Amino acid sequence: MAKLLIVDDSTMLRDMLNYALNEGGYTDVVEAIDGVDGLEKAKSSSFDLIITDVNMPNMDGLTLIGELRKLPEYASKPILVLTTERSDEMKAKGKAAGATGWIVKPFVPEQLLKAVNIVLSR
Repeated sequence: MAKLLIVDDSTMLRDMLNYALNEGGYTDVVEAIDGVDGLEKAKSSSFDLIITDVNMPNMDGLTLIGELRKLPEYASKPILVLTTERSDEMKAKGKAAGATGWIVKPFVPEQLLKAVNIVLSR
């Protein structure tokens, strides 16, 4: 089973994501509270997929994606953005940073799981 890292500064959102992923059969899920924490955890372990918010303290999600893409292990691993940002400009910034996909909050668990299943089946 895939190992996932979710990065979001909202405890409630992390709980909701973790629950939805567990319901979808993804039980190996690690949580990080911001981009700095997410980068540290990504460097100390290996994840098959990272789901990150954009707007977080200490290190935002786009910076996190850019830092992860510099690491050989995460150069091609899927990274999904889960955010309230919905503008085409922000999506373009996410794509330029290396995001694999973009999901707008609030998320529908079934749609999230569909996206996760698609990016992990590549």
